[in-house]
Amino acid sequence: MLNRRSLTQAALAAAALALAGTAQAQWKPNKPINLIVPWAAGGSTDQVTRVTAAELEKVLGQKIVVVNQPGASGSIGSKNAWEAPRDGYTWVAGAAQDLGVYQTLGMVNAGIRDWHLFLNVANIAVVGVNPGTPWQNMQQLLDAMKTRSDIKVATAGVTSSGHNAMEAIARATGVKYRHVIYDGGNPAVVATVSGETEVVPQLAVEQAEMIRGKRIRPLATVSDRPLEIEGYGVIEPLSKTIPGFKAPPNYFGIFVPKGVPAEVIATLEKAWAEHIVNNAALKRYAANRGALFAPAAGEAAQAAVFPAVQANAWLLHAGGKTKVAPDTVGIPKP
Repeated sequence: MLNRRSLTQAALAAAALALAGTAQAQWKPNKPINLIVPWAAGGSTDQVTRVTAAELEKVLGQKIVVVNQPGASGSIGSKNAWEAPRDGYTWVAGAAQDLGVYQTLGMVNAGIRDWHLFLNVANIAVVGVNPGTPWQNMQQLLDAMKTRSDIKVATAGVTSSGHNAMEAIARATGVKYRHVIYDGGNPAVVATVSGETEVVPQLAVEQAEMIRGKRIRPLATVSDRPLEIEGYGVIEPLSKTIPGFKAPPNYFGIFVPKGVPAEVIATLEKAWAEHIVNNAALKRYAANRGALFAPAAGEAAQAAVFPAVQANAWLLHAGGKTKVAPDTVGIPKP
């Protein structure tokens, strides 16, 4: 079962790598750091980023200003961070699987290895429906989608976790749906709660409160493992309905463009090793929201995120959404 202890090995590997870099000079920021969240307030990225920023402020002794810049599936804020001066004072947060495919979509001219990755949690998508809909389980929803192509599915847009999840389901089953796009995961969930849409396949962390409040009925995790949400119980995996179905975890974190001063990265690696890998606030967040506590940095982080980047890039390419083939920008076919 997926839980907050599932990725302990990744955390330990990240700690070892980070400690190896602590010989660098310590960076002491002398002005506030801008941390761009390229999605709407209240969504999965916004939630975990604000918890992480508050913990890092204690370590760095400087204010971290979280700025929401939603738009174009998170690429606008990410591009702004990429094009900012490389002085270490502009970071971006989000899902690594999104960051890793912007280059194939022609949105940001940078691949996943052009960024330093500092991961905090991994997230799992959940297929949730408005309680007023008739579907009590995943098979019933899939049966309905096979006869109706107008079932409204709310996501945060192309490349978002919800869209990726729904495209993976469509590819595995052949179902069709009506895609309704919002500026973030939280607005997509709210749309389904209100009845504006019928289905939302966004992340568990974005749906947890509504699931606990019985305003969203969860049908399945978009995974091959069940997920436990504190205060609700266990959500069964999609693989019970679609045998053999698998989906890699979606890692979230803070990303810093390569080219910033080395002492910035060394300081962040040290902060991850000493303060994030066992951080109580992030552990509480993960347990409460149905996320996996999974801090990692350096090569451990790159290795952890690549399966999701790879799967996402080729899923988008198969759907005709990419501008260039993933293998031309260093993402071989799985």
